[in-house]
Amino acid sequence: MTRKSPLDDPVNAAHAWARYRQIMKLLLAVTVLVVAVAMGLLFAYNGMISVHFYIAVALGISLTMLLGGGLMGLAFLSNGTGHDESVDNRMPARDELWMPPED
Repeated sequence: MTRKSPLDDPVNAAHAWARYRQIMKLLLAVTVLVVAVAMGLLFAYNGMISVHFYIAVALGISLTMLLGGGLMGLAFLSNGTGHDESVDNRMPARDELWMPPED
């Protein structure tokens, strides 16, 4: 039987999700800054190429940073709250997996 997760407690869960939202807000601010700097550098070195190019670069940078940061934030949330320790992932021994069935 699996152990109870610390995230089952509403107080712990509220604290963990509030921290996650705080991390995501900070990541969003950093992402906006990085996209602005990247757009400025692209314009400074290349001039006005195409608006589609700038949109694609901005979307690529922002989606990559937000997706990567969001997934890492979830990993930190899971580990930091002790949720990982509550998971029962015991597997049978190697010999039990590869033994031929008994007739």
